[in-house]
Amino acid sequence: MKFHIRLIPLVATILLCVLGIVLGQWQSRRAIDKERTKELIAAQANLPPVALDAVNVKEMPFRKVALQGEFVSDWPIYLDNRSLHGVAGFYVLMPFRLKESDIHIMVARGWLPRNPNNRLELPKLVTPRGQIHLIGRVRESLDRVLQLGKQAELSPSAIVQNLDIESMRRKTQLKFEDFFVEQISEEPDNLRRDWSQAGNGSEKNRAYAFQWYALSVMAFIFFVVTGFRRGKN
Repeated sequence: MKFHIRLIPLVATILLCVLGIVLGQWQSRRAIDKERTKELIAAQANLPPVALDAVNVKEMPFRKVALQGEFVSDWPIYLDNRSLHGVAGFYVLMPFRLKESDIHIMVARGWLPRNPNNRLELPKLVTPRGQIHLIGRVRESLDRVLQLGKQAELSPSAIVQNLDIESMRRKTQLKFEDFFVEQISEEPDNLRRDWSQAGNGSEKNRAYAFQWYALSVMAFIFFVVTGFRRGKN
């Protein structure tokens, strides 16, 4: 029995092994990042809210903050393809102007269900008037979904799949801070605030990592076994 090496199977095996290892390591890093994020959120959850100007967002993501001001009610934005407990719906975002300031915060106010018979029909939105006190959680960015087709142009009551602060700046000409706030305080507005927790899903990433590593191992084993068989023949 001899072992016979052929160039094309050798190159294919090397490529598959490298691909599996690289993607496995990528999924492992994602799992570690999610676990660290989950630990950070848990550590911040028991802390009292602080005034927004006391928070260094880059150093204290997910910290609970207190805002005082009013919503810019003529600029709601609806994030599409956000489900809650298996029900399709929207995340409602709206600029929040800080008291005695021209600075705005993009606030994720909550979730509303969509009309299953007409996906473009917007649900009724109730917005508090005047100055309010709001508690929220700082987010550097919101969870993104797969972009399907071309992004809709930003406008009041636009339905979009993802949103970034810079686009809101250009379109509204308002001054925005470079982060979002997820509202967690309750208001009589019929919005649900069962926010999906950042950091969940690390188990899935570890399962994907195992699959990619397994691909590398199987490719190597297959190359060795077929090499011996070809040598015997």
